[in-house]
Amino acid sequence: MTKKEIVRFISDDLNLSQQDVKRVVQKTFDSVIEALAKEGRIELRNFGVFEVKERKARKARNPRTGAEVYVPSKKVVTFKPGKEMELLVDSGKAVVEDEAAPQI
Repeated sequence: MTKKEIVRFISDDLNLSQQDVKRVVQKTFDSVIEALAKEGRIELRNFGVFEVKERKARKARNPRTGAEVYVPSKKVVTFKPGKEMELLVDSGKAVVEDEAAPQI
């Protein structure tokens, strides 16, 4: 599912203009990125936890030449789903208890 599809789905479901929904969705994504950059962790109840972690420097191999290369350390974003999300994904059912929330 793309951001455009999410915007269209929410717009249709809530009878709002796609422009308004697009601004809200983009602002939400921007806020998540900003919070991760500043604080390194976001916890969204019943959804999951986004966290910035440091990946250690390591040695790797170039698959073409077989030469050993150094890969520097870097920060990566990890996601651990909440229990409710895990259960819904595992069961294959997209049932959200909140009626105002979109059924994806």
